[in-house]
Amino acid sequence: MYLIETDRLLLRELSLDDMVPLTDILRDPAVMRYSVGGVYNEEKTRAFLEWCFECYKLHGIGPLALIEKSSSQLMGFCGLSPEKVEEKEEVNLGYRLAKEYWGKGFATESSIGTLNDAFRNKNIESVIVIINPEHVASLKVAKKVGFKDFDSCIFHEQKVHLYRLNHSQWSQRITSSSTG
Repeated sequence: MYLIETDRLLLRELSLDDMVPLTDILRDPAVMRYSVGGVYNEEKTRAFLEWCFECYKLHGIGPLALIEKSSSQLMGFCGLSPEKVEEKEEVNLGYRLAKEYWGKGFATESSIGTLNDAFRNKNIESVIVIINPEHVASLKVAKKVGFKDFDSCIFHEQKVHLYRLNHSQWSQRITSSSTG
């Protein structure tokens, strides 16, 4: 069952059937260059999937499989997950895409679909993104979808930028984009 649909993408819960293609994506050093977890092997991917299943069950959110409509291929993941940052529970937007999908607007499109679902259907008040300041592409995605100001903090022993977008900012963004 697909939970989110955009013009080019379908998002659904990850499953064990995604293990092989997801491992292929997450073992790529270029894909994982800015990940606090580093490159994944099969064992780390399985642990990630188990964590996703726990998120779905306990929180009703979690990273979702990102499927290209035209090919039905797993492209990576995008979704919300609980994250503890500086002793505070947050809802974090995260995504990873296979290299062949970079630079085509898929991260932006999936993020917009995910945020729209979060603010319209899940009654989430605030979403953060945690970005390595050197990750220029991810910074561009965050700004395109409406994240503006950031705080610097340490996350998993790395200096990161933490951007926040709240429900009212999202509503204003949607209103201004539909009228402008």
